[in-house]
Parts: sequence; structure tokens; C-alpha cells
Amino acid sequence: MNEFLKTLLNIRSLRVALRDLSFEQLEEVKGKFDQVYAEFFAATEQERAAQAEHQRKLAEFSEMLKVAGIDPRDLVGNAAQSTSAEKGKSKRAPRPPKYKYQEDGQEKTWTGQGRMPKAIAEQIAQGKSLEQFAI
Repeated sequence: MNEFLKTLLNIRSLRVALRDLSFEQLEEVKGKFDQVYAEFFAATEQERAAQAEHQRKLAEFSEMLKVAGIDPRDLVGNAAQSTSAEKGKSKRAPRPPKYKYQEDGQEKTWTGQGRMPKAIAEQIAQGKSLEQFAI
């Protein structure tokens, strides 16, 4: 918590801080504080009203579904199934390998993406070209 907030929230500290102000300055501070408080209060009340309206609409729609004989959980279940099905479509196929090399007596492949395998890097450093590893 910063020092300004500590001063505002402690009555003794606030009295000490405001002691050096003239009465006119104190009235000006009070007017500005009241204005900020009123703005914040109005915004909070507006947010509460919007939340209450949202809850009222949810209750109204839930009641309409019950009257129609539809369980609200059925709607949520269908939405969850459709989104999970869409996620499955977004996976792409793995990239095909472009290079083949030997490492520890095993034949391995590399797509050309990401960090170059150490076995290929060592052989390139010895004078081979990358095209010699092409599949």
C-alpha cells in the first residue's frame, strides 16, 4: 500500500496532512473528493444494475426453457461438444522430413525446422553440405 493511501485511510495521519491547509483549500479538496466519490458511486450503481438485469434475464430464459420442457444443461452440453469438436479440426499434420542422417548407428530424420541436430551440424563443420543429407 502506498503512503498516500495509508494517509487517506488513517484519520490521525489525515488530520496531520490537512493541518497546514487553509479552510478554503480544505473546502476545495472536499468538493473534488465528493465529485470523485459521486462518479465512482454512479459507476458502481450502474454496474450493479447491469448485473441485476443480467441475472433477471438468465432467470427469465431459464423459466422459458423449463416451460418448453428443455433442460438448460442440455444446451450447455451441446455447446461444449461443438467447441471440443472444433478444437480437433485445428490440429495440423506433422511436417514431412527433409533430411536423413545417422546418429549412434540409427537412421534419423529432420524436418529442417527448429535447431539443427548436432550430428548434422558436426558433419557440416567438417565440410559436408546440407544438400547431402536431403531425402
